[in-house]
Amino acid sequence: MLYRRPAAVLEVLLVHPGGPLWANRDAGAWSIPKGQYGPDEAPLAAARREFEEELGTPPPPGPMLDLGEIRQLSGKLVRAWGLAGDLDVTGVRSNTFSLEWPRRSGQRIEVPEVDRAQWFSRRQARAKLNPAQVPLIDRLAALLADGGP
Repeated sequence: MLYRRPAAVLEVLLVHPGGPLWANRDAGAWSIPKGQYGPDEAPLAAARREFEEELGTPPPPGPMLDLGEIRQLSGKLVRAWGLAGDLDVTGVRSNTFSLEWPRRSGQRIEVPEVDRAQWFSRRQARAKLNPAQVPLIDRLAALLADGGP
């Protein structure tokens, strides 16, 4: 979870999923950049890879703050880290994936994994973020309040 503190206000970078299923969804649809990894990949290495795949740029250098794990409603475990940095969201270029659309039509389209990224204040992010991921913002804020980077 990339974060910055302009004017001492915590902002986090969130991504919106691409494709027709998510096109008109907003509140609760946004996410931290994340993805799956296998047993042969370290979680932190996977987080760095997924950041680059979803945003089109590697994460900035710097210390990573371990935010632990959360479980999403789907049962998927998400492990996250906080990282101080800045990113121009106008330059975001996500990888793509193939999706059957319309459903059960046999037709496939290529869609971006992420269609946009945006900086949100902590309050805004809590409203936009997948509800299961909200504790990650609270953990980041708590770590930063304790004198983190």
